[in-house]
Amino acid sequence: MDFYGRRLHSYKANLHTHSTLSDGEFPPQEVIRLYREHGYSVLAFTDHRKTNPVSGYDGGGLTLLSGIELHPNGPRGIRWHLLALGVPESFPGEFESGQQAVDAVNAAGGIVFAAHPYWCGFTSAEVMTLSGVCGTEVYNTSTRYIGKAYNMQLWDEILDAGKRCTALAVDDMHRTSDLFRGWTMICAENNTPQALLAALKAGDFYASQGPEFHRLSYKDGIFEAEFTPCAEAILLTSQARGYCGRVPDSPGTETTSLRVDLRDRPPQRYLRCQLRDRDGNYAWSMPLYFMNK
Repeated sequence: MDFYGRRLHSYKANLHTHSTLSDGEFPPQEVIRLYREHGYSVLAFTDHRKTNPVSGYDGGGLTLLSGIELHPNGPRGIRWHLLALGVPESFPGEFESGQQAVDAVNAAGGIVFAAHPYWCGFTSAEVMTLSGVCGTEVYNTSTRYIGKAYNMQLWDEILDAGKRCTALAVDDMHRTSDLFRGWTMICAENNTPQALLAALKAGDFYASQGPEFHRLSYKDGIFEAEFTPCAEAILLTSQARGYCGRVPDSPGTETTSLRVDLRDRPPQRYLRCQLRDRDGNYAWSMPLYFMNK
């Protein structure tokens, strides 16, 4: 992929996964088999309150990441669901407060995302009280059954407030019905755990339910994107501003590129590109930041 002038590999990843070590339907090796046979390159185990001994698993070509889902106390009596990636296999599973958990993950060299905040009932203001959280989940498959799979508005509210925030698409896989509906494409030079985690920390990825980005560019005030055929491509920025590459809702009418000249209307705070295909599946680029605007 041409990722803002860098040629990088794209690795399909599920970064929120449960097994029989907590409340998942499948044992770890079966989870690995399912994702490997469906074309994934990266899998993170994030069982509740406990890590998995991924160094002892046979990935069969998959890169396995150590992770955990933490549930410390949160505001209004709601427990946080914090997705921690890249933590040691000996990482503890219990923390009193959300900030203690986030600080411990970062101190251990990991990365933290606020999982399914809409499903939890958290507001964007509450998510922003946690310092050191890298991002959130823009889409979570397992929460779609109660209509709370998407977190796009909350994500934009955080960005509009001037905060840096990336967003994953995940299965949050517990059972068969959660499989293969949301994933993260990590753009990295190789698929070692170190390179993948560095890319996640840097925001070098995009989230998807189906559409694929082939090229992203922002140079001299011009944003460009190339992607698989989509019914709609939108460039979002702060508040009421935005730029839509919309095509008529008629059979066979799709677009594979978006070009927006921003030289006379500079972006405010952030830019992110959002795609929607004819089946209603989305893809989301990570924000470019313009915090001085």
